[in-house]
Amino acid sequence: MLVSRMVSCAGMAEARKITVEVPADLLEKAQRASGEGVTGTVRTGLQLVAASHAYARLRQLRGKVRFSKSVAQLKADR
Repeated sequence: MLVSRMVSCAGMAEARKITVEVPADLLEKAQRASGEGVTGTVRTGLQLVAASHAYARLRQLRGKVRFSKSVAQLKADR
């Protein structure tokens, strides 16, 4: 079950308030791993899902992008 509504928080982009049913043991494991509360754990999890999708898209480009500088030139430019 997912219930959501839009909320505006100071200093944050527009956010959605959600209610999600998750297995208690999964939430406990995730909270122990993240060291955060429920909100922080859920945010971290959502960020990881979004990042993994972006990384998968980048991996699809592997070998298809040509750079004008070599690795040695890039390292020397640090």
